[in-house]
Amino acid sequence: MSDIKNTKTKNTTDMTVGNPVKHILIFALPLFIGNLFQQFYNMVDSVIVGKYINADALAATGSCGSLSFLFFSLSAGLAIGIGIIVAQYFGAGDSDKIRETISSSFYVLTFSALVVTAIGFFLARPILVFLNTPEGPILENAVVYLRTTVCGIFFIAIYNGVSSVLRALGDSKTPLIFLIISSFLNVGMDLLLVIKFDMGVFGVALATVIAQAISALISLIYAFVKVPYFRLTKSDLKPNMHIIGHSFRLGIPLAIQSSMIAISLIVLQRVVNGFGHTAMSAFTITSKVDIVVSMFYNAISSALTTYCGQNFGAKQYDRVKGGYKLGMGLITIYNIVVIPVVFIFARLISGFFVNEPEVIELSIKAIHITSIMYLALGLIYVPRGTLNGVGDANFSLINGLTEVVCRVVFSYALTRITAISEMGIWYATGLTWLVTALICNLRYFSGIWYKKPYKEKQ
Repeated sequence: MSDIKNTKTKNTTDMTVGNPVKHILIFALPLFIGNLFQQFYNMVDSVIVGKYINADALAATGSCGSLSFLFFSLSAGLAIGIGIIVAQYFGAGDSDKIRETISSSFYVLTFSALVVTAIGFFLARPILVFLNTPEGPILENAVVYLRTTVCGIFFIAIYNGVSSVLRALGDSKTPLIFLIISSFLNVGMDLLLVIKFDMGVFGVALATVIAQAISALISLIYAFVKVPYFRLTKSDLKPNMHIIGHSFRLGIPLAIQSSMIAISLIVLQRVVNGFGHTAMSAFTITSKVDIVVSMFYNAISSALTTYCGQNFGAKQYDRVKGGYKLGMGLITIYNIVVIPVVFIFARLISGFFVNEPEVIELSIKAIHITSIMYLALGLIYVPRGTLNGVGDANFSLINGLTEVVCRVVFSYALTRITAISEMGIWYATGLTWLVTALICNLRYFSGIWYKKPYKEKQ
């Protein structure tokens, strides 16, 4: 084991010492801003599609949301797992293992990305048909959009891998810069390809892939130049099967969790599609709002993953528990501010996306339901970030299974009640958040992560 202090730079942050509040907030702020920019260009995609193409095109891209999440979940889960391993080694002070993990992660992420890309490209149409995507323009646009976006999975995997390692080392500012560049590029390409060259849904998807590719390239160049851990020697590049196996053991449960959540969203999307164009468009709008609201939850959760990972590696368990309490406090303050704003301005938010009155009216009702349930949604992210940081892989499976069962059961049951009808879509979402929040927090307070901590075999 080498002395990690010799390789610490201004690009890394040791969260095992110092003020936890300062560490978490300083780390979370760039993540939150980065999420804003990322969702900004996702929003621009939707606005350009809805305003400059048509509502059917918006429904087509929206119907791909859960599928895209499913296809991206494997590489995303593996990237998070790799980051957790790096954070724990960083906290333990083992720089050799950090380099080995970075080297092995390239093989892990590349292999998984290529497999998922092939599956997503060739099965796009059959899956969309299975989901009851309406035939005609909506189905054809959805197939084009999905096939094009999955071609960017490799770039997403590389960017996520580099960013996850940087964050594990305590640097959340640099990935923010990458995202800002990518966001502005994506917006510019959207305007050029859709409005100027009239490339339709394909132009929107292509703009996103180009932005992802450039972001991945920039992140790789930066990491090699600025972060000593990325300067790998020829011997470092030799695949370490033990590290690769460890990455899969921790990353696969996280990927399965994301996949299960994605599957539950796909089932819900199938229910939504059965109610036609208006419900599909409204669901797309509320999904976008949910994502924006969740950005702060995500930032706090990611900060806790790094903070708890480093402290768990350093065996400072009291600081891990303190991180959970701090996260809960921050989420509570955020909810007090955000929930009333979203509820009150539901009409303004809906009208930002579309012009059709029937879509706007349904979206308002839906937002009023889901905004109240943000109270439960926020409570999912704190234990999730904490338990992911300490490497509780079993929790990931429990969390994913809970969302699948709840979303499937609630959506099918509630939408079949005549008095509720399509509104059951959003009631099901809220109830799923509530049950998942309960399960996540029960898992944390069970103390299993503390009594039987995850340990890699040496």
